[in-house]
Amino acid sequence: MQKTVIIQNLKCGGCAKTITSNISELENITNVSVNVDESSVTFDFTTDKDAEVVKNKLSALGYPVEGDANSITSKAKSFVSCATGRMSK
Repeated sequence: MQKTVIIQNLKCGGCAKTITSNISELENITNVSVNVDESSVTFDFTTDKDAEVVKNKLSALGYPVEGDANSITSKAKSFVSCATGRMSK
């Protein structure tokens, strides 16, 4: 199955790179694609539990799904994730 979620705090390609690499590492998650212009993440998953794991991982990285709380902590985490994505090769 495929799912697209709209996320918060997505700013640039560095953010997208961090999201793609971290979400791609999750079990049963494939074909991860990030659209910076639409603030969306699309991925293939096997079960609803897998999709929930992606949502939780995105939040842990500082990119909560639209409608979820977007605290100062989340914004700070996304800033760090963004910088990490820009610096990694």
